[in-house]
Amino acid sequence: MTLATDAAAASFAALTHKLDYLDEADIRRVREAYRFADEAHLGQFRASGEPYITHPIAVAGLCADMKLDAQAIMAALMHDAMEDCGVTKIELIERFGAPTAEIVDGLTKLDKLHFSTKEESQAESFRKMLLAMARDVRVILIKLADRLHNMRTMDAMAAHKRARIARETLDIYVPIAHRLGLNQTYRELQELSFQYINPWRHAVLSKAVKRTRGNRRNLVDRIQSEVQDAFREAGMHIEVYGREKTIFSIYNKMIEKGLSFAQVSDIFGFRIVTHELLDCYKALGVLHQLYKPLPGRFKDYIAIPKPNGYQSLHTTLVNPVGTAVEFQIRSQMMHDVAEKGIAAHWMYKEQAEASDANPQQAAVWLQSLIDIQHETRDSAEFLEHLKIDLFPESVYVLTPKSRIVALPKGATPVDFAYAIHSGVGDKCASAKVNGEPVALRTELRSGDVVEIVTAAGAKPNPAWLTFVRTGRARSKIRAYLKNMEAEESLALGTKLLTQALRAEGLKMPPGDEHSEGASGALWQELIRLGGNRSRDELLIDIGLGRKVASMAAKRLAHLMAESGQRPDALTLTLGRFADEAPTHSSVVIDGSEGATVRLAPCCCPVPGDRIKGYLGRGEGLVVHTQTCAVGRRLFERDGERWIEVNWSDEPTRMFETVLKVLVANGKGVLAQVAGAISHAETDITHIEMGNERLGETAELKLTLEVRDTDHLAEVIRSLKRCPVVLNAERLSA
Repeated sequence: MTLATDAAAASFAALTHKLDYLDEADIRRVREAYRFADEAHLGQFRASGEPYITHPIAVAGLCADMKLDAQAIMAALMHDAMEDCGVTKIELIERFGAPTAEIVDGLTKLDKLHFSTKEESQAESFRKMLLAMARDVRVILIKLADRLHNMRTMDAMAAHKRARIARETLDIYVPIAHRLGLNQTYRELQELSFQYINPWRHAVLSKAVKRTRGNRRNLVDRIQSEVQDAFREAGMHIEVYGREKTIFSIYNKMIEKGLSFAQVSDIFGFRIVTHELLDCYKALGVLHQLYKPLPGRFKDYIAIPKPNGYQSLHTTLVNPVGTAVEFQIRSQMMHDVAEKGIAAHWMYKEQAEASDANPQQAAVWLQSLIDIQHETRDSAEFLEHLKIDLFPESVYVLTPKSRIVALPKGATPVDFAYAIHSGVGDKCASAKVNGEPVALRTELRSGDVVEIVTAAGAKPNPAWLTFVRTGRARSKIRAYLKNMEAEESLALGTKLLTQALRAEGLKMPPGDEHSEGASGALWQELIRLGGNRSRDELLIDIGLGRKVASMAAKRLAHLMAESGQRPDALTLTLGRFADEAPTHSSVVIDGSEGATVRLAPCCCPVPGDRIKGYLGRGEGLVVHTQTCAVGRRLFERDGERWIEVNWSDEPTRMFETVLKVLVANGKGVLAQVAGAISHAETDITHIEMGNERLGETAELKLTLEVRDTDHLAEVIRSLKRCPVVLNAERLSA
């Protein structure tokens, strides 16, 4: 046997010692998976020169430490077989069964697909892995073990590669480990990432901590001894452990609070592990009798666990030399869940009481990944939602029926509404916090009782995206807006292409690309020439201005001519008549249009203005007044993108416009101006004042809501009759 083979065999022997919790049949299956992986990786070596098989064995060993089942250990041994060795999923299913093959497939990166950027490839890999993890949490447990072993053995890599992998680990894998409650893995990945990203700072702080450890050794021993004596006298059996803050968390605290190393007081702490839950509260009483507690520094994470399932009592006490020291108190089961998180499920799956102790909230978060996936087709957007949801801090709010809901710090009533149900979020009209009406952008605080008021006609507002904090809320809002935009763009695109075809003397072919006969063939060819995937996608592109209707119509007319169809004289006449009298074929604006049709903010058109529509590239239809200077410049540069638009005879709402009002400065000027506007039966939605308010005159810019140009003229007349108003006119671009 060569030295390499000998090393691999030795490491597998060490793995089998960790598998004593499995039965003989399972160990035989694991051994078979090892032989398969060893053969698949034959001749492959790591950057360090070791045989590649030592890496899968080490990953399987870390999974065995979590007491994962045989399927997970087998998948860990073969986790790179599909990616690096050309092994197929079918081969794995036939040899090891579908569950093991599914786990391996979930772990496999998408290197064989071609992406436009490395970032897109990485985002798609995360997306696939996380969705597999949502279906089977063993995927992420193995992935984290894989990443942990890679981080432990990166010394042989180039420095820039180490830094890149460490940054990715800190951005994605560290928060996931924390979210799933895997505290040991979380702390080690954090430390290793910091060491490779900031090696100099890590080295300096490590030396400082070692010096402090030596200086405080006597104090730590004294506190530990006094605590053990106090519990002995109280007749309680507990375990006391010293706990040291990680280098990364010390550095973070120094940066966040602007402290020097000497000012960081809680580098060392203690953990008390009891047998039962009630003993935790008894232990708290013993500690508070021994040392004085610091007011406001007690947290009960047993009654209200963290979102990742973590449970403990935290209290900060004043030690014998007058400095603060933190104690964490938890039961043995809580300790295992705190260290191993969701992986503790395998340790306690046979115990009935574990159903409450398991980190159920982590499982809820995993399920939310599937919900976000249904709303989000773009990989980078999915990754953005994921990063938003990997929050380290939470607030705990209550429903009116006293159900506790955990949300990220800075969350709003809209986040709360979507956390309850997507239907509640979509129909959210207003909110009450502690019985008082509040704005939807209000930040929630722990203990708030939140009530959402829904309305049948309410719908998500694009402005919500500027303040929501959860990935679930963001993905649901975006999905709703995209669906609405697609429906509106489809209707507008259909109308524009119909009009453009009429100008060519032709009627729109019926059906779509799936229709039988000549019309289906026409649509298929037009879609192919336009580079679209379907008729609806082509029409949506026309509605959004990504494609010009007249060009698509000419292309379709050419295809129809090739198939023997000729322009119809009556249709051609209608088309020409429509150009001369646009009211017969133009797009009609009544104010009920959604995101696809916008009124230009430069000229703020209102009913009664002569208007034209500009099909912006991907922006939909933007309506300008015909006298708008911005619109004229666009027309000169991009004339083919302009279409006829007209106002409806019965607009459905009020329209905003801007007035420039010159007033004489004095007391009560604004009140008089507001009174004149109110007399004209309108409202001010926004007001701006110039910087010359201390002079004799001042200029106001008022944004008002009016019905039409007649109503606007009435408002201006009312303002001019006001004694303090020197001049009033409409502001135009």
